[in-house]
Amino acid sequence: MSAIRLTAAYLLDLALGDPEWFPHPVRWFGFLTRIGERALRPLTRGPATEIVAGGVLTASVVSIGWAMGRPKNFVWRVLLAWNALATRSLLSEARTVIRALEADDLALARRQLARIVGRHTAHLDETEISRAVIETLAESACDGIVAPLFWLAAAGVPGALSYKAINTLDSMIGHRDPSYLHFGRVAARLDDAANFVPSRLTAFGIVAAAKLQGLDARSAQRIWQRDGNLHASPNAGQSEAAMAGALGVRLGGASTYEGHLHHAPLLNAEGHPPSVHDATVALSVVAIVSGLAFGAALLAIAGRSRK
Repeated sequence: MSAIRLTAAYLLDLALGDPEWFPHPVRWFGFLTRIGERALRPLTRGPATEIVAGGVLTASVVSIGWAMGRPKNFVWRVLLAWNALATRSLLSEARTVIRALEADDLALARRQLARIVGRHTAHLDETEISRAVIETLAESACDGIVAPLFWLAAAGVPGALSYKAINTLDSMIGHRDPSYLHFGRVAARLDDAANFVPSRLTAFGIVAAAKLQGLDARSAQRIWQRDGNLHASPNAGQSEAAMAGALGVRLGGASTYEGHLHHAPLLNAEGHPPSVHDATVALSVVAIVSGLAFGAALLAIAGRSRK
């Protein structure tokens, strides 16, 4: 990945976001995952065969992602790199929820929030909506910004497209419920590995952004180090814990997914309940993290090109 391609892709993302008219690779990966699962599920006869079948599906979709990024055409690679990034769409969607809260329109805020989270939103109050926005901003700062930039710098467009394939597979089949516990195991473990470094870079970026924004960077680092590993996942709590410390808010707790109540570990349990103002500040933090991550990726590419 060249610095010129990366810059063009990043600027396209800031300018256009994720337009509905563009055939986004994530939609292709989602389609392939659904088709592959329908074809492979009937062949399974127990946990071992489910793991194998899920592994075959995961390897196939990830390989397709890698192959998609291989052509060296400048425009093709810029377009794919652009669609691996999500700074504008993430900030725009979160800002829409915040504006609805500022207008005291809870119904609209709940509907807009449902576009970006998997939890049930119909009965959330202002505090819970603010919490969901902050948690989504922190987590998606890794998935949609830092991790794609990391893989673009480390392995070019093929690496970034492979990462997006892994991320899509994990979101679709990497669940802990009984129907996917074995079938989605390979996808889930691969997603853990692909996000291990980026999730920690994201948390570090939040600490740096807090310092630049005049927030409590020391608290961000302390809560990250103390609470970042409370989640069962090795990555899920890293950026959320750093964000909780930076804002001084309490994140985690009860959420409903597909009719089932889930309790996430409390991050910065001594913090105050999140507010709309906190969610607005989180927007600024993630915008700064995006710029820092882009700069770091450029430096990494420039350093490699000088060798």
